[in-house]
Amino acid sequence: MLLSSLRTTFLCGCRNAGRGLQHSNTRSPQLRQWLVKRGQSTITAEAGASSAPAATTVPNAASNRILGRWLVGCSGLVVGAVVLGGVTRLTESGLSMVDWHLVREMKPPQSQAEWEAEFSKYQQFPEFKIMNRDMTLPEFKFIFYMEWGHRMWGRLVGLAYILPTVYFWRKGYFNRSMKGKVLGLCGFVFFQGLLGWYMVKSGLEEKPESYDVPRVSQYRLSAHLGSALLLYCASLWTGLTLLLPTPKLTESKRLLQLRRFAKGTGGLVFLTALSGAFVAGLDAGLVYNSFPKMGERWIPDDLLAFSPALKNFFENPTTVQFDHRILGISSLAAITGLYMFSRRMILPRRAKIAIGLLTAMAYGQVALGISTLLLYVPTPLAATHQSGSVALLSLAIWVLAELRKMPK
Repeated sequence: MLLSSLRTTFLCGCRNAGRGLQHSNTRSPQLRQWLVKRGQSTITAEAGASSAPAATTVPNAASNRILGRWLVGCSGLVVGAVVLGGVTRLTESGLSMVDWHLVREMKPPQSQAEWEAEFSKYQQFPEFKIMNRDMTLPEFKFIFYMEWGHRMWGRLVGLAYILPTVYFWRKGYFNRSMKGKVLGLCGFVFFQGLLGWYMVKSGLEEKPESYDVPRVSQYRLSAHLGSALLLYCASLWTGLTLLLPTPKLTESKRLLQLRRFAKGTGGLVFLTALSGAFVAGLDAGLVYNSFPKMGERWIPDDLLAFSPALKNFFENPTTVQFDHRILGISSLAAITGLYMFSRRMILPRRAKIAIGLLTAMAYGQVALGISTLLLYVPTPLAATHQSGSVALLSLAIWVLAELRKMPK
């Protein structure tokens, strides 16, 4: 405003001076024309500036850092949900809440009458009838709070994705590509919640022809875990690519081979983690608690006991454990090979650190897995092993982010 006032005062002075010159000196028409044109052009420019709309926020380096931190934080919440879900599974708490309500169940039972009513509903389902006939109300409260905490954490994850998305969208932080990505992530969070309830329902169904321990379908459990891992990987990858500067790598044939090797290794780590869901769903960690052999044999006799043969890979606990062992050892061998291959190349310091940490974590994860097996799957150790699989996957994604191509 001050600048505009000064300009107006100056222009008025110029016009008055021009009039004075016109009266006092009619011999200088060129000077008068210059002053008139100068005043008209300045007024036109100011009018255009005052009528122009206010500039909107556009994505830049600062906004990308904010978005990157947000998505990395969201991926951390997803890790919490995965770990808490694993503990819920290990403590056999997942079937304690027999209803699913998005809002109403956010408040747990308060009075003694409400707890007894909730316990009475649980008693109508197979898990209580077959496994927990002697369960007391305090014991039920423990497993109920475990599952309730897992579900509330899932709602927290949903809010952490959806509310900031609305805010950043209105602020103009997203470009066209990011809009599609965040919409996909938010939709995936909603799908994950529905898939979780679909999984729980499989453990609440009456199965008169079966006398087995009630448990959720290993197929639905694997789908639930797999979708959570996909959500985590997508969030972490997008966040890291926004936060980390693009690596300055000289494109070469060896770098292309290393990049492909790292992608294949990351896929193998993901597949190994997913196979762990089948191990958990079938309690396959309790069938052969020896290593490196399974019992007295390298290849057990009942590996293909089911018919047709394909059914063994998803429903036979022996085959599921055998597959998980093979995938774990293969992941360790692939990561070791990736480390040795990278040592013969000139890479940025951060890329070398990422590959080194990935290798160290792989050996630690295998040691955790063997210990969990030999000790008959104690809950703290099994939960640590599951958390280790997510940590290993995180490091694999970091390696891929450090080796990504420079955008054109």
